[in-house]
Amino acid sequence: MSEPVKEEVREARVQSGIPRLDFILKGGLKPGGTYAVMGPPGSGKTIFANQLCFNHIQKQDGRCVYMTLLVETHAKMLAHLSSLRFYKQEYIPERLYYVSGYQEVREEGFTGLLELIRRTLRERRATLFIIDGMESAEQFAPNPQAYREFIHSLQTAASLLGCTTLLLSNVRGRTHMENALVDGVIELSDQLIGPRAVRELTVHKFRGSDYLRGRHEVEITDDGIVIHPRTEIQFSKPPEQAREQRLRMGFGLKRLDEMLAGGLPSGSTAALVGAPGTGKTLLGLSFLVEGARQGQRGTYFGFYEPPPRLIEKAEEVGIPLERYVKEGSIKLEWQPPLEHFMDSLAEQLLEKLGLDEKTQERRRLFIDGAEGFRAAAVYPDRIPRFLSALTNQLRMQDVTTVITDELELFTPEVNLPTPELANVVETVLVLRYLELRSQMYRLLSIMKMRESAYDTSLREFRITPQGIDVADSFASAEAILSGHGRLRGEHGKKGEGAPREPARKTRKKAGPRTGRTGKGGGRKR
Repeated sequence: MSEPVKEEVREARVQSGIPRLDFILKGGLKPGGTYAVMGPPGSGKTIFANQLCFNHIQKQDGRCVYMTLLVETHAKMLAHLSSLRFYKQEYIPERLYYVSGYQEVREEGFTGLLELIRRTLRERRATLFIIDGMESAEQFAPNPQAYREFIHSLQTAASLLGCTTLLLSNVRGRTHMENALVDGVIELSDQLIGPRAVRELTVHKFRGSDYLRGRHEVEITDDGIVIHPRTEIQFSKPPEQAREQRLRMGFGLKRLDEMLAGGLPSGSTAALVGAPGTGKTLLGLSFLVEGARQGQRGTYFGFYEPPPRLIEKAEEVGIPLERYVKEGSIKLEWQPPLEHFMDSLAEQLLEKLGLDEKTQERRRLFIDGAEGFRAAAVYPDRIPRFLSALTNQLRMQDVTTVITDELELFTPEVNLPTPELANVVETVLVLRYLELRSQMYRLLSIMKMRESAYDTSLREFRITPQGIDVADSFASAEAILSGHGRLRGEHGKKGEGAPREPARKTRKKAGPRTGRTGKGGGRKR
């Protein structure tokens, strides 16, 4: 007789409600557990704990007790918290009760403090308990053993009452004796990395559960603490739901699409690299507009040009961007040139796309500036893993992506500032300048294209008020590279779009030099 199949029961957790902290903790804190939260002044410990209390009341109908030990007064603390959106005065004091334990620990030691804690938790029927200022309690311990016994007794009392406990203290090192006794250790850090002030969260220990290890970016906003898990670990296991049937996603430029065998494969990522002014942004906008013509929604995510300037720029060369923006087919998401965090940008991008696992809609995305992510990176060595994780996530959601990157001006070599980009994308298109006889020319080529045939030839690429024009053959590019400049005129006047050669000035061959004009038999020099 076969054994009955056991259904997996999901363990109940105390949800923090702090954005993405529960994701890092794989569901939240364990009921009845005791957790140490340490960090230097200014790292956000007090906001972290209070935000957890207010969210616990709102989301899980909990009851909280917040005890302080020689820290700022309750009136001052609440005055600072009142400017944050999670703060709700109506919860105080019935659902969230603030109490000071400093007098008891000073006058009666740990025995008096434990008695106050037991009595308060029981009377308030608390499900979440915070002690803020554990370093003050340790100072009253006659010896380290007494402090260990106090932590143990506190854990026992809280666990019996079914109360989850957070112990807040200044940074005292991961090996502090308190950390060995508790069920989890969470560190909030605040440090200068170059000129930037960076807050981070690290989970060093979490008994009985898996969690996301390493450092994660932290921001303090009007909403309180916001945590951004590292993108490469957040999407380390992307869902395998890419479509088998792939379409070609064109740029709406006949000859370029022919070079790409019809366009980019759907769900792929292409890098568009070139020097400033070569036309990368216009090509990317043309890619979005062509998708809108076919009923595919598109998103622009850029760092340098605000939407009004983009629309004006596109309309000047015949790209009807404004029409599709007004219709809602294309969204323009501009990130002002401020100090960003790389993982926060990735989250914003994915949220703006509004990806849903159930949707069957194909999307187009144009990221104007890989350097925007690069500039936001606190740790540059993360960029290869970050780009790989982000592009994989977009790929699995069937988003066809074009991302630009800058090359240096007037260099014959193609040296990518983000060399990792070429490794994580399927297609690389290169735009470059060529200077010839006091004129600038643009050339376009496909450097690579995985799993597809493509045209390897160089093509001349022109931007005119009538639109973007790619030469219909390599002849004009060959003429430019061989040193034959173009006279003013349209394509097709001479051969397959080849530029006409300028008339060459011929130098009359000098005859024998004489001392008089006319013919003569002067000496050869």
